[in-house]
Amino acid sequence: MAKAVCLVSVLCILAFATIARSYELFKVEGDVYCDPCRVQFQTPLSTKLSGAGVKVECRNIETKALTFSVNGTTNEQGHYVVEVVGDHEDDTCEVVAVTSADAACSVPMDDMTVSRIECTTNSGIHTDARYANPLGFMTKHASPQCLSVLKDLLIDQIED
Repeated sequence: MAKAVCLVSVLCILAFATIARSYELFKVEGDVYCDPCRVQFQTPLSTKLSGAGVKVECRNIETKALTFSVNGTTNEQGHYVVEVVGDHEDDTCEVVAVTSADAACSVPMDDMTVSRIECTTNSGIHTDARYANPLGFMTKHASPQCLSVLKDLLIDQIED
């Protein structure tokens, strides 16, 4: 009888562990900013974008089939937190900047609209938090103040 109780207990623990693993929850967070200099990186003139839309998508590495998708929005500080459900070890997951709530800063960047993240417990990361690189949008025209800011950053001093 004691062996049967022990066996049932072990099976229950394994079943709960399997269920818990299939319902992993990751918190993906990051920032979306406005680039008024059109240089596609943050400068002292960059500002965070409130109300920007982001999307997290996970796709199977081999088939490229969409396995997970969720939308999010930045808060007043341009920061978002999106929950990704499930372990996506066999997937490539990316955060995408989708929309800007600021009409004056709504041009998508070529290089900073997507950030890849790992959403698996088998990655060596021992927390449920996943931090994406900053994403952004640009203004239609560069701000006149950008030249002095870029000179301060020594951009004009770089030689090949």
